[in-house]
Amino acid sequence: MTTPALTWLYAPGDRPPVVAKALVSGADVVVIDLEDAVAPDRKEYAREATAELLAEPQPVPVHVRVNALDGPLAAADLAALAALPGLSGLRLPKVTSPEQVARVAADTGGPPLYALLESALGVERAYRIAAAHPSLRGIALGEADLRADLGVRGDAGLDWSRARVVVAARAAGLAPPSQTVHPDTRDLEGLAASCAHGRALGFLGRAAIHPRQLPIIERAYLPTERELEEAETIVKAATAQPGALALPDGRFVDAAVVATAQRTLSLARRPALS
Repeated sequence: MTTPALTWLYAPGDRPPVVAKALVSGADVVVIDLEDAVAPDRKEYAREATAELLAEPQPVPVHVRVNALDGPLAAADLAALAALPGLSGLRLPKVTSPEQVARVAADTGGPPLYALLESALGVERAYRIAAAHPSLRGIALGEADLRADLGVRGDAGLDWSRARVVVAARAAGLAPPSQTVHPDTRDLEGLAASCAHGRALGFLGRAAIHPRQLPIIERAYLPTERELEEAETIVKAATAQPGALALPDGRFVDAAVVATAQRTLSLARRPALS
């Protein structure tokens, strides 16, 4: 079972020194941003700097968030980056239809794609987008834009959309979605609480915008000692006695419970951030 990623660290494409620091931050995936984090007059430079970096393989997976697919810059981003050896994935912002995903997949020749759903229409079509093409490896929310589109106040107003994306990803056979960024980089207590809530909703891992957020995210999503002990007990019992069984404490164990325990143990095998 492959150990899943838990942390995705964004870095602006027009600031190569920041990207360089991100690459050694301990993040599972570095996301170079060509979209919201880059001013309009810096877009071309950001693309050129990113292409120069990704001309060579990188020590960690690197994704690139390209500019909006319905704008004038995305085509140039995709043409410049899609075939580079250092690219591990393309993150597509503001996706609203499966046709957009299929078109990018056809134009780029099949690098892994990740769709960001940032509007009511994108969320409403979540499953269709998630199942749009074999090159699509994941979906996630862009909550800042979604919040503005919906006119939502407070965090709970987004929980229906969050659950919708979790269900759509699972129904399409994709990995659980990661949470969107927590914008206050100094609010580590709030970040931890938000991660705990996201984990309860079915998310796995989270995007970050500062390295100080990475250990908080990882700690929130890694299993606790008690969860590990329970998972080990379940897997050992299922190995000794295949099929449904009852543990000495009365808990019933079937295939679904065993699969959950195996996922828990898989998460525990990942190296921890220092």
